Amino acid sequence: MKTVGFQLTTDFMPWFPAYIFTRVHPSNQIGRLQLHELIYCVKTAKVYLASMEPLLRTITANPRYLGTYVRSVKPCLLFKRKSGSQDFGSFNRGDGQPHRRPTFSGQTTCYSFLSPPSSYMISQRSLGGYHPAALVERMPKRVQPYMKLVRLDKPIGSWLLFWPGAWSIALAAPPGHFPDLSMLALFGVGALVMRGAGCTINDMWDSDFDRSVERTKLRPIAAGDISNFQALVFLGAQLSVGLSILLSLNWYSVILGASSMLFVVTYPLMKRITYWPQAVLGLTFNWGALLGWSAIQGSCDWSVVLPLYAAGISWTLVYDTIYGHQDKTDDLMIGLKSTSILLGDQTQKWLTGFSSVMVSSLLLTGVMTEQTLPYYIAVAVTTAHLGIQVGTLDINNPEDCWKKFRSNNRIGAILLAGIVAGTLAKVTLKQEPISDEKHEQENE
Repeated sequence: MKTVGFQLTTDFMPWFPAYIFTRVHPSNQIGRLQLHELIYCVKTAKVYLASMEPLLRTITANPRYLGTYVRSVKPCLLFKRKSGSQDFGSFNRGDGQPHRRPTFSGQTTCYSFLSPPSSYMISQRSLGGYHPAALVERMPKRVQPYMKLVRLDKPIGSWLLFWPGAWSIALAAPPGHFPDLSMLALFGVGALVMRGAGCTINDMWDSDFDRSVERTKLRPIAAGDISNFQALVFLGAQLSVGLSILLSLNWYSVILGASSMLFVVTYPLMKRITYWPQAVLGLTFNWGALLGWSAIQGSCDWSVVLPLYAAGISWTLVYDTIYGHQDKTDDLMIGLKSTSILLGDQTQKWLTGFSSVMVSSLLLTGVMTEQTLPYYIAVAVTTAHLGIQVGTLDINNPEDCWKKFRSNNRIGAILLAGIVAGTLAKVTLKQEPISDEKHEQENE
């Protein structure tokens, strides 16, 4: 038996990292932690979780086994003490009587609890029980795998899919007017549904690979919570909802939107055949830049939407290359390709280039739509954000990569705010030419 520390956050004191102790039997059944012991653990932050090594992943993935709702779990394995019998001393369980902490005899290993809480833990604590992952955990057990399959517990992907379409809708608004709110809402629902469909397709293609990657091995299909047939039926339902949304648009947009399915279906295959799957993802995720304009105007003004589309593709190359560095070790082992692997230590130089293309394309989009000062301020803020993001990136730190990846949601919001403000600030007064007759009448 081994003694292993786990840092976690509980409902009792969500702002305080606690360390939990419980006993695991050799039969691989996780022991239950008494409530008064848990409260004590939260107050002292000096207790341990005893576990056999094979159960580490199970405990990390299923913190509810600890006997209470736990918001996040993180192994803390910084240094070891010598093997042997370990006595953790006495403690007060809360009933007024001192108790001895269990003594483990034999081959045990004690770990310190010195590592800081992860950014994922911090984000969950700051959002409390309203974090999407927490909301998913509160849903009925039979629907949780489907919610996780479409990543409702990680909505960042839906936001990244939504932003290019929202930019395009806002750019297509008449000068001095807000964008069409009903169209923004429709594209928001569409982004949620189609991102879920894309994740389902991706997981169906990659279920064998997902089982070999630490970050993805617990996805519903890879873990066996959903069969391929169930996923296929669910995918049909998602695509039906997406089609109903698409059919509410004009026919130009219906045909344009349907053509994006080629990229949606083939993207998961790209990581098998090219080191640039992120470029294909960019073509897919930024299709809304074309669709948003046509949904408002009835057709595409290519002088506007193509620079916007190029900006979105470059943006995707930035954030998804960062995202890919989380899995590069596992990807190399199983033979998958990505820009993260291709670029390696030169990643930051390439990301700087991608960022430059994005900013240049946004500036060209502003010129073609006669944007005003607020828009260019937003582009300047975006440039600064990208510079800080790329300049401080640690490609060998998965936690930092995840943090930088998620920060791109702010870029989407900044640009949308700039487009809306810039459109509202446009000069809309257009003087009508005065005819010669009217001019003569005025002189008389």
